[in-house]
Amino acid sequence: MTQSRALTVIILAAGQSSRMKSDRSKVIHMLAGWSVLRHVIEQARALHPQRICLITSPHGDDVRTEANRIMDASMITHIIQEEARGTGDAVKSALPHCDPEHRLLVLFGDSPLIRTSLLTSMLEHTEHHAITLSAMRPQNPAHYGRLCTDADGRVTHIVEYKDATDKERAIALCNGGIMALQGRYAHDIIPSISNNNVKNEYYLTDAVALAHKSGLSCHYVVADEEDMLGINSRAELAQAEAIIQKRLRGRALDEGVGMVAPETVFLSMDTEFGYDVLIHPYVTIGTGVSIGDHCTIRSFSHIEGATLHNHVSVGPYARLRAGTMMHDHSAVGNFVEVKNTTLHEGVKAGHLSYLGDAEIGAHTNIGAGTITCNYDGTHKHKTMIGADVFIGSDSSLVAPVCIGDGAVIGAGSVITEDVPKRALALGRGRQINKHNYRND
Repeated sequence: MTQSRALTVIILAAGQSSRMKSDRSKVIHMLAGWSVLRHVIEQARALHPQRICLITSPHGDDVRTEANRIMDASMITHIIQEEARGTGDAVKSALPHCDPEHRLLVLFGDSPLIRTSLLTSMLEHTEHHAITLSAMRPQNPAHYGRLCTDADGRVTHIVEYKDATDKERAIALCNGGIMALQGRYAHDIIPSISNNNVKNEYYLTDAVALAHKSGLSCHYVVADEEDMLGINSRAELAQAEAIIQKRLRGRALDEGVGMVAPETVFLSMDTEFGYDVLIHPYVTIGTGVSIGDHCTIRSFSHIEGATLHNHVSVGPYARLRAGTMMHDHSAVGNFVEVKNTTLHEGVKAGHLSYLGDAEIGAHTNIGAGTITCNYDGTHKHKTMIGADVFIGSDSSLVAPVCIGDGAVIGAGSVITEDVPKRALALGRGRQINKHNYRND
């Protein structure tokens, strides 16, 4: 029964998403910095398929746009299911784009928690079985479909909960939804699925009974219940986020990242850590963040789109936005916001500053309350600060402006012109003392 190891993945993403109560499809909502759909596509890509077929509804422009953003358009075939007539009909619409000699793997666009190990195991079983199913034994079987087996443990059919008898509903083995098939059998079986059921839909699960009646073998692989979670509501989205965060924290801890209170730290799928990093409680790390060796991230800091080299200190209460680059031994402290700015080695910005669209030379000190005034109401402008500069507290640097190496900016200055190297710049009103001003 062995077939070519080439693979086509079919992702079903034509759901209406009505329970999300959102203008966006449920598969576009975010989990740990990725869309739900991206989680599924990345799992599919890890299997190195020859093609991915994405099934969407006529109104699924946002889904198709997201898929094209995630992966090369040459790898994906978009198929629109004009009418919502069930999973069997959706897969049938993809068959003309599937090579009969390929293995087929059917995934759901709203099931982001699947693991590569499960999918790999299922595909390995297609070497010997016409169909391999994902199965689970949930604590509360609820309204899942049930896997019915014969005395030898082979799956004979799947019965949907609404169509099941009381005896069938008592079965603990439930359908996880994912299905792997040998392509040649899929092209024969799936077009034969009928809609003779309570919902008048074409159930993909009916392929199992058709295969069994044809003398073909159907197998199953048991997965953890949480791996099979489908997202249909805000509550399930939050549940999935909690599961993914737990996995990400566990992976980080295994890699040697220190977390004082792991349950309070939120990570993204692409977060990268170096050696001996310490994260204090209540830290959020968004997408596009790389943290080097021996870095410390203190409480209530928010980081996204930033690169931190080695021995960097952040926070508490700091915000690093997209385009931030912190070189070795640089530090930002309380209530410092940094955006599209490079801090070279040893730069210190201790508190209460905004550094946007700037480049700051090595060992420069940024005093409290410093602002790079980068926006003139229409355009953004850059501030260039040299090495070994001292910026006094409460200074406003009006870009575009350049501060030379070794310069000193007096506290409370508004700097609108370039400052030469090693110069002292004062840009503030002259102090006047009126003696005996008060007579009382």
